[in-house]
Amino acid sequence: MQTISTDRNTWIAQKGQPLRLTTPRTIEPVVLADEKAVGLAMFHELKSVADSQDGDINIVLLGGRGAQALHQHLGELAKGSSADTFLARLNVFTQDALAPMRMENSLSFVRDFERLLGEDFFRKIKSFTPMKTDSDNISAALDQYLETMNALGGPDIFFLGHGPEAEGASHLAYIKPGSGAGVNDIAGIIPISESILEHHITKFKAGGSTVNAADEAECRNAKYILTLGPAAILSAKKIVQSVVDADTAPAKKITYNNVLNTTLSDDADERNKQLDNNPGLWVRFHPNVVSYVLPDVMA
Repeated sequence: MQTISTDRNTWIAQKGQPLRLTTPRTIEPVVLADEKAVGLAMFHELKSVADSQDGDINIVLLGGRGAQALHQHLGELAKGSSADTFLARLNVFTQDALAPMRMENSLSFVRDFERLLGEDFFRKIKSFTPMKTDSDNISAALDQYLETMNALGGPDIFFLGHGPEAEGASHLAYIKPGSGAGVNDIAGIIPISESILEHHITKFKAGGSTVNAADEAECRNAKYILTLGPAAILSAKKIVQSVVDADTAPAKKITYNNVLNTTLSDDADERNKQLDNNPGLWVRFHPNVVSYVLPDVMA
């Protein structure tokens, strides 16, 4: 097994032209009645992207509860044949993972996607590229994942959630506060924390996953977070964010509104500190974002 530092973050810079931060944007959340409505809205965003271009559609899936209604809808479509041509255009990627861990662990995002999307979905799409968490060389496996994504042209649509952190901060994908992620970092390997493990396990159980003791024990022994970074998020053609679980994660009422209302500094150094302290703010720098939430998030 490859040795990776368990006390520092390892970020991978994207190749090619460096990114520059644009002027931060105001996000106007779209408040919908329930999770089913959010899932259908997310599907219509995906379908709109598909209708606007020819050829393949590269999508980054969101794990946990935030996109469960979308995944259930896609799974139902895959059982029939009406959407087969659309599904056959999809190149599907995951955005984060815990490692080392068996890919078949019930607490892996891959297993959760399979549970919700179903066998028909994965049989009908063009490709599925997860982050490999059972490799003897995690760094090389992540490089291969990134090469595949780059060769296909990068994400057309990136489904994002919003994770609460201490002191009113938040994470996107698994970009943690204080992890040092910069605008040109496309992915990272981050030492895991007890709080991340608890958050991960809790959200899987809340989402309906059946977790046995052996899988939970293996998950609790994970050492790293694999995550896409700010460059992957900002390079996507469209961001679709969903926040639907303030009932089980009430801190999101505070942390999400902090993202909406924080005044971002004009000074580059100060702004970089703000982004490192609260990575949820990265979404404010994307030019094409829609954010779907339930009413209790704004309460």
